[in-house]
Amino acid sequence: MASPATPEVKNALAHPEIEKVELKYLTIKEYKQLRSIMEEAYAVLPDAAWAREEIQALIKRFPEGQIAIHINGQLAGCALSIIVDYAKFKDTHTYEQITGKYTFDTHDPEGNILYGVDVFVDPQFRGLRLGRRMYDYRKELCEEMNLEGIMFGGRLPKYHQYSDELTPKQYIDRVKSKDIHDPVLNFQFANDFNVKRIIKGYLEGDHESEEYAALLMWNNVLYAAPTRKVGTEKSVVRLGLVQWQMRPYSGMDELLEQAEYFVDAVAAYRSDFALFPEFFNAPLMADYNDLPEPEAIRKLAEFTEPLVKKFSEFSISYNINIITGSMPSVEKGKLYNVGYLCKRDGTVEKFYKLHVTPDEAKVWGMTGGNKLKSFDTDCGKIGILICYDVEFPELPRLLAEQGVDILFVPFLTDTQNGYSRVRHCAQARAIENECYVAIAGSVGNLPKVHNMDIQYAQSMVFTPCDFAFPSNGVKAEATPNTEMILVADVDLDLLKELHVHGSVHNLRDRRIDVYNLSLK
Repeated sequence: MASPATPEVKNALAHPEIEKVELKYLTIKEYKQLRSIMEEAYAVLPDAAWAREEIQALIKRFPEGQIAIHINGQLAGCALSIIVDYAKFKDTHTYEQITGKYTFDTHDPEGNILYGVDVFVDPQFRGLRLGRRMYDYRKELCEEMNLEGIMFGGRLPKYHQYSDELTPKQYIDRVKSKDIHDPVLNFQFANDFNVKRIIKGYLEGDHESEEYAALLMWNNVLYAAPTRKVGTEKSVVRLGLVQWQMRPYSGMDELLEQAEYFVDAVAAYRSDFALFPEFFNAPLMADYNDLPEPEAIRKLAEFTEPLVKKFSEFSISYNINIITGSMPSVEKGKLYNVGYLCKRDGTVEKFYKLHVTPDEAKVWGMTGGNKLKSFDTDCGKIGILICYDVEFPELPRLLAEQGVDILFVPFLTDTQNGYSRVRHCAQARAIENECYVAIAGSVGNLPKVHNMDIQYAQSMVFTPCDFAFPSNGVKAEATPNTEMILVADVDLDLLKELHVHGSVHNLRDRRIDVYNLSLK
């Protein structure tokens, strides 16, 4: 019986000239070479090598889990694993228990964890990162089989040198802080494994580790729990942004005809969301241009309820989630800037602009809302902020803490200065909150509507800035000041990987021991 999960370590051996490196499934025909490598790799352990019948049992039970590395046709290393239903074991299990006394009858094809039985590399090939290559295969296998993660007990081969002065926990902490070099733990930490707990008596006869082991785990961020529901959440989501042209309309029906045209257009591309701009319905105020601005905007508010009803009908008939931009709404005598999420299942939810601009307050007498929330959709959790709100970083951060993957920002800006504030703040929100941000605005002129004369917009989709995304953080962009639609796909799985494996971790690395942010 060999030891569990011990990776290669660097040494000064000269490597033979390498012509070909191959990763293959292990076969029992290779047992003789395998035994020789195990005996050399684990010379410090009693009963270092697996018996032939044990290897044969592993291959028979789970052939995809037994991997061999060949260099120039010669066996150079091996990784052995099983799948277990981890609920049947405790975190204090031993190596003997998890392997079913080395029979591997604990292997369960319906289990949830890929358990590492062993990893070893021929000493003459150490330093070639063969262990990392086999671990990468395990991770891919784990993702392909939709398992929750990889676990194993990692030896502490240098612990015996420090056991008089350090507990196992203190030893591991010293390894993490780079005060001590442990060939096993350093390798595992570099491969994104974390210590779940310390197990005493894990591997009988492992005197170097004094029979302690670190229970290590790599979490599969792509894992999706089994569900009986029809229509699970999508990982690739298609966004349809409407860059709306402000123009005169004879009435609500004509405006709705144009709105339906755009819904039809983005739905024809099988978009999951249609995003309209802030106050896209402002042309309807033209009939009230003789009134003072505060009265005209309240007249516009009378169209809000019937417009929302029609948008909800569009969302069902075109099978698309519609974010209606925003519209004025009078509630208990107060005027708010309100938007609606019309889901394709027929439900409608409301969101408020929290920060009204000085102009909205001064000219229209508008009041900011006091509700901030995320929304669950069939394409993940989303957030919606109206224009000026995105310039306040606290709001997107609070939404990020609620698990938002996509932030939608309908906006209305009259000058390039105003647009630049929205655009650059929105892009910053995508980077700092590790999410996608989609902004959509209006273009054109409304000379017969007070306080809505000119518009400037360029609708865009922003991403984080890391290797899986565009280097400039821009997924897609519309032509400035031109009526059009913008369609772009965003991959939510890339966000999951970014949260764990990104070059930096803007969310995870926050110093919440020094500062915090909370919603009242």
